[in-house]
This record gives sequence, structure tokens and C-alpha cells, in this order.
Amino acid sequence: MFNILIVLSVVLSVTSGHAQIKNPQTETVKIFGNCDMCKTAIENAGNNKNTANVNWYKDTQMAEITYDSQKTNRDEILKRIALAGYDNDQFLAPDNAYAQLPECCKYERLNKAPAMVMDHTKMDPPAGRVGMEMPETKMEMDMPSSENHTDMAMPEMMKPNALDAVFDNYFAINDALIKSNATTATAKAAELLNAIKALKIESLKTEEQNAVIKVMPSIMDAAKSISETKDIGKQREKFKALSKNMHEIIPFYSSKETLYYQYCPMQDANWLSKDKTIKNPYYGSQMLSCGSTVETIDNKN
Repeated sequence: MFNILIVLSVVLSVTSGHAQIKNPQTETVKIFGNCDMCKTAIENAGNNKNTANVNWYKDTQMAEITYDSQKTNRDEILKRIALAGYDNDQFLAPDNAYAQLPECCKYERLNKAPAMVMDHTKMDPPAGRVGMEMPETKMEMDMPSSENHTDMAMPEMMKPNALDAVFDNYFAINDALIKSNATTATAKAAELLNAIKALKIESLKTEEQNAVIKVMPSIMDAAKSISETKDIGKQREKFKALSKNMHEIIPFYSSKETLYYQYCPMQDANWLSKDKTIKNPYYGSQMLSCGSTVETIDNKN
């Protein structure tokens, strides 16, 4: 009787977790790992309140993921898990993320291909395409259109601009908040998420990879929250965390102009700006000039 109650409790717990997710879609995927510590790390990386739920089973190395199909997708969830150090059906973890796993979590890696490369040849094989055409298709789908002509064998050409789209969309969100335009902030946050998904982690140097991997889940979480609301107050609150984490990777962003890290004492929050003149995104026209510049950043290429 006691065992039945335990099983029933677990089933009800899982069912309850799924019930909170609207537009649910469930898939089963392969995620590599070894132990209970892996289970905790994998599920924590993949879970997102009311949006995504991951249940990983160490005996089979299979996971059941349930997500709101209107707000996220399998790739987004599996990318977060890969950034935490775990190879899966869709993405390979960056080498340095794998290296940082506890010894008990270091599973045998079967695929040594470049980290974080999505296998589009497996997902969308166009009819009649064979041989060397497939990698070209993969690149077109993973990279921004302006980089379609860039070959993966020439990462040096990509490195100076690898973070351009990420920062461009951050500054666009900043401008929208200055103007108290919640609709534009929502749209630009969605574009920021797309830019993050298209980011080629493997094109960065090891030091850059470490910094990006450390803050990327937080950046994605803040951007996602901003994209899902048109409440300007909630957007500004999430912009605090977004700005703090964007500042962590600013040393690796090769800007065409001087940037400024500015501070609002009323909100005890910072933001990055292209403009030396204070334009406060946390208050807009209510207190536009509230704040000061605390750091001048000159990373011009």
C-alpha cells in the first residue's frame, strides 16, 4: 500500500507539472549523462516555469520533454542543456562546458564534432540533395543571412562580428524602453532570442566561450521574459538582469563605437548605452536624465 502511494504521488506530481503548460507538446530525446547529479543538472537546465518540463532517466539516457509549443521548442530546450555540458540528439556541448562537469558526470562522448552544431541534415533532408550540398543547407539555417557566404573553415572572419546581432538587439530593446514602447521591446527581445540561437559558440575563442556559456542561460531567460509581456514595468525589471549579464561579455564584443555602462541610483541598476548622454531606460521621459556613466568601454575594431 505504501509503495502504491509513492508511485501515485510521483505520477500526480508529474501530471501537475504538465498541467501548468499550455499548448503542450511532448517528445522523447537522447541526452547523455551518468548519474543522479546529471539528472538534476539536465532537468534544471531544461526546465522553464509553465513553459518547459524535462524528465531525464539515467538508465536509458532518454528524456521526456513537454513544452508550450507556442512559446518554445525542442531546439531551445536542448541548447540550454548542451550549454550546461550535456550532449544530446540535437546539440553537442562545448568542450569547455563538458570539461567543467564533475567527474561522476563525465559520460563517454560518442561524437567529437564541433560543439553546438545542429544536425539539420537529419531534420530536414531536401529531396535530391546529396554529397557536399547538405553542409551548405545546414549553414544557411543556422547563421544570419549576412553570413551565409562565410565558410565554417574560416572562423577568423566571423570572430570580430560573432556577437553583433546579440548586442544590436540588446541596444534596440534599450531604445524601446527609453521611449516606453513596450510593443517594440517585445519584438526586439524575440529577435535577441533568435540571435542567441544563431550564435556560433564554436567560432569564439576559449575565453570568450567560457564567458558566454556562463551568462547565456540568464540572458535567454531575461530576453524571453521581455518578449512574453507588453507590461513596460515588467520589461524594465527584466532588463536589469539582461544588462548585468550583457556587461559580462562586453569585453569580447568588438564595437564600432565607444560604449558606456551607466547607472540609475533610483533603481540600483545598470545598462549599456551607445550614447554618452544619459537616457534612462528604467524611467523613460519621467526621469530621462537620471543616472551617471560609471564605465567607458572602448572596444573599437
